[in-house]
Amino acid sequence: MYDFDMIVIGSGPSGRRAAVQSAKIGKSVLVVEKGRRVGGVSVHTGTIPSKTLRETVLNLSGWRERGFYGRSYRVKQDIGAADLMARLHKTLDHEVEVLEHQFARNAVKTARGEARFLDAHTIEITAEGGEVDKVTAAHVLIAVGTRPFRPDYVPFNGMSVFDSDEIVDLPRLPRSLAVIGAGVIGVEYASIFSALDVSVTLIEPRSTFLDFIDKELIEEFVHELRDRNVALRFGAAVTSITLDARERPVCKLADGRTVHADMLLFAAGRVGATDRLNLEAAGLAVDHRGRIGVEPKTLQTAVPHIYAAGDVIGFPSLASTSMEQGRVAACHAFGLEPPPPPEFFPYGIYSVPEMSTVGMSEEEVRKREIPYECGIARFRETSRGHIMGLNSGMMKMIFSVKTRRLLGVHIVGEGATELIHIGQAVLNLKGTIDYFIENTFNYPTLAEAYKIAGLDAWNRMTRV
Repeated sequence: MYDFDMIVIGSGPSGRRAAVQSAKIGKSVLVVEKGRRVGGVSVHTGTIPSKTLRETVLNLSGWRERGFYGRSYRVKQDIGAADLMARLHKTLDHEVEVLEHQFARNAVKTARGEARFLDAHTIEITAEGGEVDKVTAAHVLIAVGTRPFRPDYVPFNGMSVFDSDEIVDLPRLPRSLAVIGAGVIGVEYASIFSALDVSVTLIEPRSTFLDFIDKELIEEFVHELRDRNVALRFGAAVTSITLDARERPVCKLADGRTVHADMLLFAAGRVGATDRLNLEAAGLAVDHRGRIGVEPKTLQTAVPHIYAAGDVIGFPSLASTSMEQGRVAACHAFGLEPPPPPEFFPYGIYSVPEMSTVGMSEEEVRKREIPYECGIARFRETSRGHIMGLNSGMMKMIFSVKTRRLLGVHIVGEGATELIHIGQAVLNLKGTIDYFIENTFNYPTLAEAYKIAGLDAWNRMTRV
């Protein structure tokens, strides 16, 4: 009756996982990707490029060794944009090859072109050369992701003013950088360029940022940024952005200040890439940010056989959760019952230093009026921290006084996004403080911080 059992529009994390899951159970699948290569925003301009850029910067700048050899230490003295791009392109090529091979061995077909709905079951695909094809499917998954929000008052030019997708193709390294937007993307890039000794100014109209992260962690992170002379301009909106005679951006703020910089990164939000899908023909609508509403457990849209997953449906907009959403949508479409998702998932911010969190923050625990106690471990308290030359980094654990159960883990510092998974496992298995006190951790490791923080909380709890 239909050409395919499932058509997936977009090949990012949610799209690829849905396509492979559908193929694994014997369904015919077509993935439509408008980019030149599969992978979506995650591979080409988002997750993988930004994390590769971060790793390259940390390696070439000698950032991890400066605790021993001083702030002026560098592995490579003169770092240019070409040095950053070389590793990036190798990584992206490898990611694409892995994905193409995954599609090939699972008999997932791909089509290059822009997709738009003709009706709820029919998709029109327009190739780059103008050729048009029509295909039908019993089920459709919309996984088109997002694109940067580009307001008219920002003079984007690809040379000195960039959005968060363009910044990965940086033509040269600036001496100074202004970043507008202290969300995850803005904070990541601001701290990455700061590690290269670029003078960075981070601008945010609100007085706070990353409000979903435990406030004590944010305070530690802000201290790190200020110690590196990152200028924080919070609580003042940008009233205008102009270019001077040398095409350098000049930002005027509502509080009367002016920020001059060699380059500007505008990272204040993203919108769903849905405007060219002709969703009205399929009976669908979007919100003011181009996002599609879905039923949380099944990922179904208002049209039951059409699903949506990934960044296009909004929070949490993580590659990790997007993959799981794609799998859940595919399973539901074909009558399989996936196991229920875990109660807690980790959130990683790949800034310098990186941050990761799972479970409840101290603010959430207080709001729920749960009697609690916290334990803190500083990475410099661990032997591995001494070996690595770490002067900063901390782990914070929150426990219920009544049940002794772990409520949340919050980490800022080297390896935070890896370390968090121990806390995630204990949290989802409803473990207590006793796990951390009674178990032995490899020595020397940063994971010892779990025992240090656990004992710190236990000492406070026994006194209570």
